[in-house]
Amino acid sequence: MKTKILMVCLGNICRSPLAEGIFKHRLDPEKFEIDSAGTGSWHVGDLPDSRSIAIANENGIDITTQRCRQFKQSDFQEFDFIFVMDRSNYNNVIELANSQEEEQKVDFLLNLTQPGQNLAVPDPYYGGDQGFANVFQMIDLACDAFIEQYA
Repeated sequence: MKTKILMVCLGNICRSPLAEGIFKHRLDPEKFEIDSAGTGSWHVGDLPDSRSIAIANENGIDITTQRCRQFKQSDFQEFDFIFVMDRSNYNNVIELANSQEEEQKVDFLLNLTQPGQNLAVPDPYYGGDQGFANVFQMIDLACDAFIEQYA
Protein backbone atom coordinates (compact mmCIF):
# COMPACT_ATOMS: atom_id res chain seq x y z
CA MET A 1 0.00 0.00 0.00
CA LYS A 2 1.31 3.43 -0.97
CA THR A 3 1.76 6.27 1.49
CA LYS A 4 -0.31 9.21 0.24
CA ILE A 5 0.86 12.79 0.75
CA LEU A 6 -1.12 15.97 0.06
CA MET A 7 0.49 19.42 -0.18
CA VAL A 8 -1.79 22.39 0.55
CA CYS A 9 -1.40 26.13 -0.02
CA LEU A 10 -3.84 28.96 -0.71
CA GLY A 11 -4.46 28.83 -4.46
CA ASN A 12 -2.61 25.64 -5.47
CA ILE A 13 -0.58 27.54 -8.07
CA CYS A 14 2.76 28.35 -6.38
CA ARG A 15 3.91 26.49 -3.28
CA SER A 16 1.91 23.27 -3.21
CA PRO A 17 2.47 22.43 -6.91
CA LEU A 18 6.21 22.87 -6.33
CA ALA A 19 6.00 20.64 -3.26
CA GLU A 20 4.04 18.03 -5.21
CA GLY A 21 6.59 18.14 -8.03
CA ILE A 22 9.65 17.96 -5.77
CA PHE A 23 8.29 15.08 -3.69
CA LYS A 24 7.13 13.17 -6.79
CA HIS A 25 10.55 13.66 -8.36
CA ARG A 26 12.44 12.43 -5.31
CA LEU A 27 10.23 9.73 -3.76
CA ASP A 28 9.71 6.21 -5.08
CA PRO A 29 6.40 6.18 -7.01
CA GLU A 30 5.95 2.52 -6.03
CA LYS A 31 5.79 3.59 -2.38
CA PHE A 32 4.42 7.14 -2.42
CA GLU A 33 1.58 9.00 -4.09
CA ILE A 34 1.69 12.80 -3.95
CA ASP A 35 -0.95 15.39 -4.82
CA SER A 36 -1.61 19.05 -4.07
CA ALA A 37 -4.61 21.28 -3.42
CA GLY A 38 -5.51 24.83 -2.45
CA THR A 39 -7.81 26.06 0.28
CA GLY A 40 -9.32 28.57 -2.16
CA SER A 41 -11.18 27.86 -5.40
CA TRP A 42 -9.93 30.73 -7.57
CA HIS A 43 -7.60 28.68 -9.77
CA VAL A 44 -9.39 25.31 -10.00
CA GLY A 45 -8.43 23.65 -13.29
CA ASP A 46 -5.54 26.04 -13.98
CA LEU A 47 -1.87 25.23 -14.52
CA PRO A 48 0.57 26.17 -11.76
CA ASP A 49 1.99 29.71 -11.86
CA SER A 50 4.48 30.15 -14.73
CA ARG A 51 7.21 31.05 -12.22
CA SER A 52 6.66 27.77 -10.33
CA ILE A 53 6.82 25.93 -13.64
CA ALA A 54 10.06 27.76 -14.51
CA ILE A 55 11.89 27.08 -11.22
CA ALA A 56 10.78 23.45 -11.33
CA ASN A 57 12.08 23.14 -14.91
CA GLU A 58 15.39 24.71 -13.88
CA ASN A 59 15.70 21.84 -11.41
CA GLY A 60 14.72 19.10 -13.83
CA ILE A 61 11.10 18.77 -12.70
CA ASP A 62 8.06 19.09 -14.97
CA ILE A 63 4.89 20.23 -13.19
CA THR A 64 2.92 21.14 -16.33
CA THR A 65 0.67 18.08 -16.02
CA GLN A 66 -0.70 19.39 -12.70
CA ARG A 67 -4.05 21.17 -12.51
CA CYS A 68 -5.19 23.16 -9.52
CA ARG A 69 -7.90 21.77 -7.30
CA GLN A 70 -9.50 22.76 -4.04
CA PHE A 71 -8.98 20.88 -0.77
CA LYS A 72 -12.05 18.88 0.22
CA GLN A 73 -13.11 17.11 3.39
CA SER A 74 -12.74 13.68 1.77
CA ASP A 75 -8.99 14.35 1.43
CA PHE A 76 -8.72 13.38 5.10
CA GLN A 77 -9.76 9.83 4.21
CA GLU A 78 -7.59 9.71 1.09
CA PHE A 79 -4.25 10.93 2.46
CA ASP A 80 -1.86 9.82 5.22
CA PHE A 81 0.01 13.14 5.45
CA ILE A 82 -1.43 16.59 4.75
CA PHE A 83 1.30 19.23 4.69
CA VAL A 84 0.26 22.88 4.75
CA MET A 85 2.39 25.87 3.83
CA ASP A 86 1.26 28.42 6.42
CA ARG A 87 -1.00 29.20 9.40
CA SER A 88 -3.95 30.28 7.25
CA ASN A 89 -3.81 27.01 5.28
CA TYR A 90 -3.56 25.09 8.54
CA ASN A 91 -6.60 26.81 10.02
CA ASN A 92 -8.67 26.34 6.85
CA VAL A 93 -7.83 22.63 6.63
CA ILE A 94 -8.32 21.92 10.36
CA GLU A 95 -11.73 23.62 10.18
CA LEU A 96 -12.88 20.81 7.85
CA ALA A 97 -11.60 17.98 10.07
CA ASN A 98 -14.24 15.80 11.71
CA SER A 99 -12.02 14.05 14.24
CA GLN A 100 -8.78 14.24 16.15
CA GLU A 101 -7.47 11.45 13.89
CA GLU A 102 -8.03 13.68 10.85
CA GLU A 103 -6.44 16.67 12.58
CA GLN A 104 -3.34 14.62 13.39
CA LYS A 105 -2.69 14.09 9.66
CA VAL A 106 -2.17 17.85 9.21
CA ASP A 107 1.18 19.51 9.81
CA PHE A 108 3.25 22.44 8.59
CA LEU A 109 5.64 21.31 5.86
CA LEU A 110 8.57 23.11 7.47
CA ASN A 111 8.06 21.16 10.70
CA LEU A 112 9.95 18.44 8.85
CA THR A 113 13.10 20.59 9.02
CA GLN A 114 12.31 22.68 12.09
CA PRO A 115 10.04 20.52 14.27
CA GLY A 116 7.33 22.21 16.31
CA GLN A 117 8.04 25.71 15.03
CA ASN A 118 5.05 25.92 12.65
CA LEU A 119 7.01 28.11 10.24
CA ALA A 120 5.47 29.21 6.96
CA VAL A 121 6.73 28.58 3.49
CA PRO A 122 6.34 32.20 2.30
CA ASP A 123 3.94 32.81 -0.56
CA PRO A 124 6.11 33.96 -3.49
CA TYR A 125 3.16 35.07 -5.66
CA TYR A 126 3.68 38.82 -5.25
CA GLY A 127 7.46 38.64 -5.19
CA GLY A 128 10.04 38.15 -7.88
CA ASP A 129 11.71 35.06 -9.27
CA GLN A 130 14.08 34.85 -6.28
CA GLY A 131 11.08 34.19 -4.02
CA PHE A 132 10.25 31.11 -6.08
CA ALA A 133 13.87 29.94 -5.91
CA ASN A 134 13.86 30.39 -2.11
CA VAL A 135 10.60 28.45 -1.79
CA PHE A 136 11.99 25.67 -3.98
CA GLN A 137 15.02 25.37 -1.66
CA MET A 138 12.86 25.28 1.49
CA ILE A 139 10.63 22.56 0.07
CA ASP A 140 13.61 20.57 -1.22
CA LEU A 141 15.13 20.58 2.27
CA ALA A 142 11.79 19.49 3.74
CA CYS A 143 11.78 16.63 1.24
CA ASP A 144 15.28 15.63 2.43
CA ALA A 145 13.95 15.49 5.99
CA PHE A 146 10.87 13.50 4.93
CA ILE A 147 13.08 10.97 3.16
CA GLU A 148 15.26 10.61 6.27
CA GLN A 149 12.22 10.02 8.48
CA TYR A 150 9.84 8.03 6.28
CA ALA A 151 11.38 6.71 3.05
